[in-house]
Amino acid sequence: MSEQILSLAALTVLELSPPEVVEAAARSGYSHVGLRLEPATPEEYHFPLVSDLDLRRQTLKALSDTGIKVLDIEILRLKPHTNVQDFKIFLEVGAEFGATELLIAGNDPDEARLTENFALLCDLAKPYGIHPHLEFMPWTDSSDLASALRVVENAGRSNGCVLVDAFHFNRSRSSLAELAAAVTANPQRFRYTQMCDVLGPVPDDMTEILRQARNERRFPGDGDCDLMGLLHALPKDIPVSIEAPTRQVPPLNGFERADLGLKKMRKLLG
Repeated sequence: MSEQILSLAALTVLELSPPEVVEAAARSGYSHVGLRLEPATPEEYHFPLVSDLDLRRQTLKALSDTGIKVLDIEILRLKPHTNVQDFKIFLEVGAEFGATELLIAGNDPDEARLTENFALLCDLAKPYGIHPHLEFMPWTDSSDLASALRVVENAGRSNGCVLVDAFHFNRSRSSLAELAAAVTANPQRFRYTQMCDVLGPVPDDMTEILRQARNERRFPGDGDCDLMGLLHALPKDIPVSIEAPTRQVPPLNGFERADLGLKKMRKLLG
């Protein structure tokens, strides 16, 4: 039996260039990485992998030299005026890196249109062997497990998936029982998960939830989220992407965060 995939998420080490992300993963002992092809916000520093051919070559060389593989690419947003065909270049680049999973955010209050565009994206991604995952986040229009499941199931595409992120699962107050039931009914909808830990009660203010999500997650085992409950509800040995952006005191650099995140996850898995 192959060992469970443990992947280094781009958001954990956002200041590192893609070749450095691969190097950090190799040094620490990950098998996979996630690559951010499109920034999540206009403010974040971004390495333009899609447009910078030389950076793509360097990243491909780092992958080849280390044996690290790419699990997922991120982050595309389905908005009211999205033209799904515009995403083709991202799928082409993702396929070039060998990615099989694609992270999607649902930023459209019209659920019927969001569902239609998700279905169109699944159709566009299928020839590349890529599975779009709708990630629910409390501040988006797909705000919890139930709403994301509804969109993916109504889209009705075999490669459509839901991404469970431990932080968003906790902050959206989604239900472990509902997750377990969804996995039992349709396990192929869950192909990887993002793990971190969460500390303290759910804030009443969405701005504070968003700030915590981008700056104050905890490494696995360092919070009070029921991570083992999540893992037991998800398919057995599901690939785990360790996504734990944190500004600790004293601060850790990207290589140190990558290493500590993996150590903590392995300890949790026992």
